[in-house]
Amino acid sequence: MITIKNIAAYVIWTGATALFLANPVQAGIPIEHWTQASGAQVYLVQSHGIPMLDMQIDFDAGSRRDPAGQAGLASVSASMTDKGVMARVGKAADAGAPESALDENALSEAWADLGASFHAGASSDRMSFSLRSLTDPPLLAQAVQLAARQLGEPTFPEAIWQRERETLNAALKEANTRPATLAGRAFATAVYGQHPYGFEMTEASLARISVSDMKSLQARLLSPCRAKVTLVGAVNRAQADALVTQLLARLRTAAAACPALPTVAEVAPLEQPVVKQISFASAQAHVLIGQPGFKRQDPDYFALTVGNYILGGGGFVSRLTNEVREKRGLSYSVYSYFAPGLHAGAFTLGLQTRPDQAEQAVRVARDVLINFVTDGPTQAELQAAKDNLIGGFALRIDSNRKLLDNVANMAWNGLALDYLETWTQQLAQVTVKDIQAAFGRKLQPDKMVTVVLGGVNADQ
Repeated sequence: MITIKNIAAYVIWTGATALFLANPVQAGIPIEHWTQASGAQVYLVQSHGIPMLDMQIDFDAGSRRDPAGQAGLASVSASMTDKGVMARVGKAADAGAPESALDENALSEAWADLGASFHAGASSDRMSFSLRSLTDPPLLAQAVQLAARQLGEPTFPEAIWQRERETLNAALKEANTRPATLAGRAFATAVYGQHPYGFEMTEASLARISVSDMKSLQARLLSPCRAKVTLVGAVNRAQADALVTQLLARLRTAAAACPALPTVAEVAPLEQPVVKQISFASAQAHVLIGQPGFKRQDPDYFALTVGNYILGGGGFVSRLTNEVREKRGLSYSVYSYFAPGLHAGAFTLGLQTRPDQAEQAVRVARDVLINFVTDGPTQAELQAAKDNLIGGFALRIDSNRKLLDNVANMAWNGLALDYLETWTQQLAQVTVKDIQAAFGRKLQPDKMVTVVLGGVNADQ
């Protein structure tokens, strides 16, 4: 029997356990989807093996909507939602019960007492809120009610924001001493130009963010009609629908149809190569090479995923590792990856090497990239990549948390409900010609950004 006294320990244990293994992974993962009258889109996977529920609520309120001079607004707004919630009195409160205001300490204690958790964060594209709770009815009802308050009625206390801003400024100052930070910033600026994907939080942008800006963001962008809610756990459809309704009930509702948000421009392609050699006294030179890549909904997704595994995403079995590390000893680690989103996220090739070897390392890495874009992989490389990726698929969904992440990504990107069921089939169908054609369409090695920080030829 689960009691209040042992519930917190139980949640900690289950959080470290592969919850979904209680229901063995099957060929088909039934995903239920519906749209509420409010416009909220709901995605549910029932998993009744353990009395737990994981929920994620996503809004189009990520950093791509930060004003140019206020980079970091989405991130700090999300982080400030756990600093306190408003009071409600009389009939305005749910079930007519009054609710006292909670400061950050009282809010933290309330979650601890429930043995549940609620977290918020912002990425480039979305602001996300995640709830984890046992499904014992009284406890789950209290957890959802508390989450609804934190989601819809945060206080954004001024004194706490001043404290948090000082902490963030200190962290930024420390990060600015790291070569990886400086190289990454130069790379993002060159790849994205004026697109908000390239905006970065600074002391100056934090100084321009006020509590009123956070409240405005919350009122404008967090509405039931904009919510995509994913649930994985021991609830049925009727229960899930009621929980989502309760969770979103305290958000501001649009008077009529959900108003369209301003369009965010696409990432502009690079017109010419950009080379940045940055002086920095460090034992290792940091090298980043890349360009805008592709959007998540691109039909070349699977070909590019398999191809990049072969090129530089497969760790010690990748072609870049073989040529740069194994054959020449120029770097301990070399990698490549795509970061697709609602817009064309960057393709990045990265490595660290001795400053006196930076020029050679760049040359070798670029040659490998050019040859791969031109000729594609070998059949043997393709088969090895497929075997590894398909063989590891079960590990992508072996817990409720991982499954939640996958289904939430499907919801966010508008992918088909059978996406997980057909993932291995689509990957297995990729050919050498598919990869060669996809990389030829997406990458232009002659127009890429190259950042070398700390090399012997650094001049600025």
